[in-house]
Amino acid sequence: MSVVDRELRDRAEIVDALYRFGLGQDLKDAELFASAFAADAELDFRPAAAKWGARPPVMSGRDTIVTMILAMFTGRVDTTHQVTNPRVVVDGDTARLTALVEAQHLLSADHGTFALLKNPYDVELVRDGERWVIRRLRIDNAWYTGDPVTIFGA
Repeated sequence: MSVVDRELRDRAEIVDALYRFGLGQDLKDAELFASAFAADAELDFRPAAAKWGARPPVMSGRDTIVTMILAMFTGRVDTTHQVTNPRVVVDGDTARLTALVEAQHLLSADHGTFALLKNPYDVELVRDGERWVIRRLRIDNAWYTGDPVTIFGA
């Protein structure tokens, strides 16, 4: 494989980690969702949540992240995630990804209760064999509409 081919493959796999993150939540697929993360991953939703006054903890560890997020949404919240504007910088076996993610959250029992978020993501990734996984994910919020307190809590 040429250097150019390797770089193009890496870039596609890096963005795919973020696609697995979003789609894993949307499908409530724990295996797909977990495949996005390194075992020692960290997810920091505090910058986004601060916009509506919430103070969640930083989630540490793949299993904790998967368990906490899917438990919060499964059977209660329907989600859709759209990833746009990905920018990738590869440095050997580490990478940095920034993207905008629009995340729609609707109460399953009442789709009239929702939170639509436009979030800048800052992602640090590591190579894991042929794929890339998220080591650190920081989620900020550019704007939201709806009621995120009902969806996520205060």
